[in-house]
Amino acid sequence: MLGVGESEKRIDYLLKGTSRSFFLSLKVLPKKIRRHVGLMYLLARLADTIADSKVGENKKLLEFLEEYNLRIQNQNQKLPDFSELATIQENKAEAELLYDVEIPVNYLEKSNNFSNSDKMKIRSCLDIIIGGQSLDLERFTDASGEKIIALESEDELDDYTYRVAGCVGEFWTHMSLDHLFKIGQGDKEIIFEKAVNFGKSLQLINILRDLPEDLQMGRCYLPRRTLSEYDLNPEDLLNSENMSSFRPLFNSYLETASTYLDNAVEYIEMLPKNQYRLRLSCMLPVLIGQRTLILMKEGNILNSENRIKVLRPEIKKIMRKSIWLCMTRKNPKKMTYFS
Repeated sequence: MLGVGESEKRIDYLLKGTSRSFFLSLKVLPKKIRRHVGLMYLLARLADTIADSKVGENKKLLEFLEEYNLRIQNQNQKLPDFSELATIQENKAEAELLYDVEIPVNYLEKSNNFSNSDKMKIRSCLDIIIGGQSLDLERFTDASGEKIIALESEDELDDYTYRVAGCVGEFWTHMSLDHLFKIGQGDKEIIFEKAVNFGKSLQLINILRDLPEDLQMGRCYLPRRTLSEYDLNPEDLLNSENMSSFRPLFNSYLETASTYLDNAVEYIEMLPKNQYRLRLSCMLPVLIGQRTLILMKEGNILNSENRIKVLRPEIKKIMRKSIWLCMTRKNPKKMTYFS
């Protein structure tokens, strides 16, 4: 078993390899909660890697997720052997994460960096996330390129975005209030509501951006009932020539995501002005989200050959803008993306 220092170095290495754009926010987070949020992300990413593994049977993946969550919730449980899953990963960093699963799990249990309350909140958030991933696997058990399965209702979509992202906004806020600053009791309900919508905004943007890729796997996160209101079915979205018919509905989802992002901006406005690093870590995903919405509004999302992505030079520009906003303490409501 690795010592605490070695475990932390390995966790940092795994985070850098798996967190992509989130690593930018993580690097600037205040030290008092960086370990908490980083470990939470890594443990959730591990569950996501399990759920997304291509092993043929969702039943086996569901068993892995259940056993993994049982171990997270109870250290007397045994961790499953993920070596088989690790060998089939196309992403080297995700394979390493599966091989090294004991390191972050043991760190959660044994590190003195976390209070019992911290550990409870990490476990609670992971339980919600893994529940959402398990539900996802069950829902799309028979999905394939030849058979598209869609969510049925907007309630199902809202529940999914909460389980896999909205609850993360809650966790982030719990850590901030427990370790960085206090807020009046009357404002707590407001900030947590905006925190949930912050998370939902980022997940809804991901769903819209990844629509072609998900459809090719037989997954449609846009509800069948809503599509039918526009005389569409999930199979219609496989044809990029149907974008004109899909555009009104797609724009309505972009508007919903934009409204959620407005809540994220209002969330940042509620953070103390002297919490420079915390505000900066929140501004980055908001500005990236804003830019992604612009790109999706301009393009044909149904064209799978032109995947929407904010490029590295733009990420650097967004980073500079975020720093400027923090230094000047500008009102975050004016954070509209500019070229």
